[in-house]
Amino acid sequence: MRPPTTPEQAPADPSRVRLALLVSHEHPLYQLAEAIDWSRFEADLGALYAEDTGRPGLPTRLMVGLHYLKYLFDESDESVVEKYVENPYWQFFCGRTYFEHELPCHPTSLVRWRRRLGAAGVEKLLTETLSTAKREQALRDSEIKRVNVDTTVQEKAVAFPTDARLYHKARRALVRAARAAGLDLRQTYVRLGKQALARQGRYAHARQMKRARRETKRLRQYLGRVIRDIRRKCPKPAPALKSLLERSERILHQQRYDSPKLYSVHAPEVECIAKGKAHRPYEFGCKVAVVTTSKSSWVVGISAVHENPYDGATLAPALKQVERTTEVRPEEVFVDRGFKGAAHHPAGVAVYVSGRKRLTRTLKALLRRRSAIEPVIGHLKGEHGMQRNHLLGQEGDRINALLTGCGFNLRKLWWFFKTAASLQPA
Repeated sequence: MRPPTTPEQAPADPSRVRLALLVSHEHPLYQLAEAIDWSRFEADLGALYAEDTGRPGLPTRLMVGLHYLKYLFDESDESVVEKYVENPYWQFFCGRTYFEHELPCHPTSLVRWRRRLGAAGVEKLLTETLSTAKREQALRDSEIKRVNVDTTVQEKAVAFPTDARLYHKARRALVRAARAAGLDLRQTYVRLGKQALARQGRYAHARQMKRARRETKRLRQYLGRVIRDIRRKCPKPAPALKSLLERSERILHQQRYDSPKLYSVHAPEVECIAKGKAHRPYEFGCKVAVVTTSKSSWVVGISAVHENPYDGATLAPALKQVERTTEVRPEEVFVDRGFKGAAHHPAGVAVYVSGRKRLTRTLKALLRRRSAIEPVIGHLKGEHGMQRNHLLGQEGDRINALLTGCGFNLRKLWWFFKTAASLQPA
């Protein structure tokens, strides 16, 4: 059932305090709450709910506000719900009228709400941050016609996938699933597998590679025995167990130079991406295309792409997303040398690649300005949750990338309101 749209009722307890009496109207979060068009979410997201069946959903403004706060301050689902109770500004931002002493919802409600929206619904949250910036005259349409584009890696919350660790984790997952299915395995190797993994790590650290390979081989044998035992005792496994068996067999048989490889038991979508970094040769996650305005560095487009495509192949979809979120088509795009290849450049858009010669002085300055996207990517990772993605599946990758863009734009709006307040005469 759709969330309630009626105003919050006055509490029976007269001692409850109105939030309008607690918060300062000069605070950036108060001004941000007043600037955002919350009714837009009611209209856009209402179609995702059934009309008259089921339990009424949580208020849309509450859920949107919690996600904005989560990525604005880089919180987890659990911590954003807990801090909501302590902070009257957060409660006012989420549309509450009176100060509340209870949790607004269970943290898992945020998970289900994101799953209901999907990436297409979450993109509307990014669109509203840009619309708010336009209404407050912090962003002009003319700025969106010149953009910088770059790609980065959004790492998944997985451990570094060594062969020994993958064998060990696949065996543990199979043992748990077999027990849940009521299978009595001949041997689970719980104790022996743990000991072999510890020895393998110590030998590898001491550069005793022959001994380390011996322990890795032992872990592989344990995994193979468990797989064959389950296959014998359960010829027709349930879909979940069948999927886990297929992943485990893939891990068991894959070789060093196989492609594509499986790097995680619980996140099979993880890819190995090499971006040429000396301190981090390989990153495990997915590629993300980021589009920012050339002048003021607003994130006008951000999308996670899978199968590790060539950077130039991400350019056209990224510019289409900018048109959806801003209703403005970029005319000039500045990129690095990873985007070479005119075959990938969209028609009607001037694409300038770093290192290009015979340019006017203005274009040379704009091409140097392209590097301003690098600190934006650093802020997205360090302050807004892109460094380590905990959301499930490829859809989770796309949702997390979009919400990090929302967090970055909200931070810029935060400083815009704060600066405007400081410039006002006393």
